[in-house]
Amino acid sequence: MKYFIFASLLLGLSSCVESEKKQTLSELLAAGKWIDLTYDFSETTIYWPNNPTGFQLKTQFNGMTAGGYFYASNEFYTPEHGGTHLDAPIHFAKGKWSADQIPLERLNGNAILIDIRAKAQNNADYQISISDVEAWEKNHGNIPEGSFVLFRTGWGKFYPDKAKYLGTAVKGEAAIPHLHFPGIDPVLATWLVKNRTIKAVGIDTPSIDYGQSKDFKTHQILCTENILGFENLANL
Repeated sequence: MKYFIFASLLLGLSSCVESEKKQTLSELLAAGKWIDLTYDFSETTIYWPNNPTGFQLKTQFNGMTAGGYFYASNEFYTPEHGGTHLDAPIHFAKGKWSADQIPLERLNGNAILIDIRAKAQNNADYQISISDVEAWEKNHGNIPEGSFVLFRTGWGKFYPDKAKYLGTAVKGEAAIPHLHFPGIDPVLATWLVKNRTIKAVGIDTPSIDYGQSKDFKTHQILCTENILGFENLANL
C-alpha cells in the first residue's frame, strides 16, 4: 500500500494499482483512493489547553439583500495550534521556515505509516522509539528518501473528547502538567535527522512531543532541520 500526501490539503492517497508502464501523476490520482486526514474546525475542535479561545465563527450576512439577490459571508477566528494543523519549523527554531516560506515540493510526496497502537494503548506516556521504526523497516525496507513519516498511536479514537484525548479536562496553564498522550521520543527524532532523509512527521495526537514533555525537544530537533510536523491527524 502506497500513500501520497498533499500537505496543503492534508489528503492522503492510497493506491494498490500496478501498471507495466509508468503511471502519470494524473493516472495515479484518478486510480487511487482519497483519505481525508483532517478534522473539521468547529466548536468541538481541540486546542492546546493554554489557548484562551477556540474556534469562533460569526455570520456577517446571510440572506436576501436590498438588491434582491442572496448573499452569505462569514468571519472566523482560530488559534494556530488546534485541530489538524502544520507546525512550521519557525515554531521552535529561529530563522527557519514559516508556513508561507515552505517550498511546495516539501508539502507533497510519498508517506509511510508506522502503527504503534499495541504499545501505546496501555501507556498514554509512550514515546515512539528507534526500535519501533527499525521493526517497520525490517518488514518494509528503509524509509524511502524524502518521505512523510506518519505514526498511528490509536489516539484518534478519543477525538473530540478533550479529557481522554489530552489526558485532562482542565483548561489554561494549569492543564499542562496533566497532559498525557503518546509522542515521538527525542532520541528517535535525532536518529531520523542523522540516518534518514525525511520531509515531515505526522501523528494522531495533539503534539509530536508526548504530553509530559517539558522542553518539547522533538520539536526543537526536527524544526531546526526544517522538518515539518503534522499534529491531530485523522483517519490514520
